[in-house]
Amino acid sequence: MTPLRTRKPTGAVPWPLILLEGGEKAGKSRAAAELSASERVGQTYWLDLNEAAADEYGAIPGVRYLVVEHDGTWADILSSVTAVRDEARRAADAGEPPVVLVIDSMTAEWDLLKDWAGNRAKGSRSNQERLRKDPNAEVSVPMNLWNDATARHRRLMTMFMTFPGIVVMTARGKEVAALDASGRPVEGSKDYKVEGHKNLAFDASVWVRMSREHPPMVVGARSVHAGLRPGVDKPQPIHDFSLERLVFDLLKCDPAKSRAREMTAMQAGDEPPDLDNLSEVAKELLRMAEDHTSLADLEKVWRAVTAAVKAGQITPPEEGHIRGRVQTLKSELTAGSEAA
Repeated sequence: MTPLRTRKPTGAVPWPLILLEGGEKAGKSRAAAELSASERVGQTYWLDLNEAAADEYGAIPGVRYLVVEHDGTWADILSSVTAVRDEARRAADAGEPPVVLVIDSMTAEWDLLKDWAGNRAKGSRSNQERLRKDPNAEVSVPMNLWNDATARHRRLMTMFMTFPGIVVMTARGKEVAALDASGRPVEGSKDYKVEGHKNLAFDASVWVRMSREHPPMVVGARSVHAGLRPGVDKPQPIHDFSLERLVFDLLKCDPAKSRAREMTAMQAGDEPPDLDNLSEVAKELLRMAEDHTSLADLEKVWRAVTAAVKAGQITPPEEGHIRGRVQTLKSELTAGSEAA
């Protein structure tokens, strides 16, 4: 029996992953630039993705960020983030003020991954045939390619979520027509949409909406000190908003105590579903299959599985797993014989 492993919570405030989203020219990039002027932060690194604002905002008095150069490829972007993370860890270990990483914007990040999935889809046989018949035909992107794009995004987000310093992400946000269950627009109804991966706001620890007409508004925050209770507290406007005040005064981040969030990497594995605790009969049938020396042995296992199912000795998932293993062993045995 595996012993129970526990520990007491530290109660420490983790470094925040901040999402600044809003419409065009709402001040998202400027707010990120102004944070670098704070004496309470260390070096700020600015990763510009299709916004081209980094150079101009360098003229704001007091700002002191460095622009991270990249070639626009996913590999170089990820490598750059890794290098900044390593520097942030060094600074944290040395007791220096927290490093800040600005990503401007996550809308462009997801657009890049969508284009990558689309480019890969164009190479499939079915889409190539469709494009030969009609160069303007819609390219269908299968789910496995969307899963690959999401996996890339998740890897990047995990680095942000465990970053040993402050991360500020910008994204575009706007009102869009509300859709019904069938995907048709609902007349006179609007929804608000953050443009980026669908889980972007979920993963951020603090979500701030910027506007040209209204003060910045904290839509949500995972915080003991400044948290908003869903369904109870309305989003809070901050009239004297700055990221410095948000991080250090409202969220109560303390450079002497705050740490990167700890996340245990999930291990997916490849075991069949619902087979964590095989019955003794199922284990014996699998052992018989693995000990086979001929196709006749495997046929005996196949018949034994049928008998075990009729007797109610194994479950349907166990049956499917055993039969699948028998089929694989049959194929391997047959291929070996043909090769000989």
